[in-house]
Amino acid sequence: MNLGPLVFLGTFFALATSWLGFVLVPQLQLCRQQPVEIDATGQLYPSDPSGIAKQGEEVYRANGCYYCHSQQVRPKGFGSDVERGWGGRGGKVQSVAQDYLYARPVMFGSQRIGPDLTNIGLRKPDAAWQLKHLYDPQSVTPKSVMPPYRYLFEKRKLKLGQKPSEEALQVANVPAGYEIVPKEEAKTLVAYLMNLHSDAILFETPPPTNAVAAASSTNAPAAGGSTNNPPAATNGPSTNVPAK
Repeated sequence: MNLGPLVFLGTFFALATSWLGFVLVPQLQLCRQQPVEIDATGQLYPSDPSGIAKQGEEVYRANGCYYCHSQQVRPKGFGSDVERGWGGRGGKVQSVAQDYLYARPVMFGSQRIGPDLTNIGLRKPDAAWQLKHLYDPQSVTPKSVMPPYRYLFEKRKLKLGQKPSEEALQVANVPAGYEIVPKEEAKTLVAYLMNLHSDAILFETPPPTNAVAAASSTNAPAAGGSTNNPPAATNGPSTNVPAK
């Protein structure tokens, strides 16, 4: 009896089922999600990166940053992400599907030689620090194994009596009469990094218990009075989740 056709059909069925379960179904589930409006600001979360942040995403991808940095905060029990403060919403909450609504493709990362960058825009909101870190990582993070990306910067000669420009980096070992300034690629890359944050309180990511207690204490109305603090946005039926 020739079992070749049965083996082929069985293999095809197994691969097709795996593809449906791991690729198509999650994609359909994610596509049905919608941005959430933040009550306090009226802005939508997540927002689709635009302008130089969108350009910076291409620089991030082109330079292979995702080889050494991940963008996925894992829940407790799957590593020390939350303990390190990498999570959003107070550093204590893992990533959820909605955080990646506009990420195409999602750059989860393949290794963690460097720290997770999911919330680097919250942890390091200083653009000058980000630029200096790209040019000379060890100058701001001792013992860092990250290579310098100095080709994203330009060493520019100053004219006689000319002062360094406002965008010149404050770094060591710059020859006299020269300045180090970021190229457009470095500026857009930093704009993308600054845009990485997941701080909106969602239905599936309520704030930590201590934050709930603090918010409840803060929002409690005084005797004979009332509170005007608006509730945080959620993407579920409940609207009583307090703001962070």
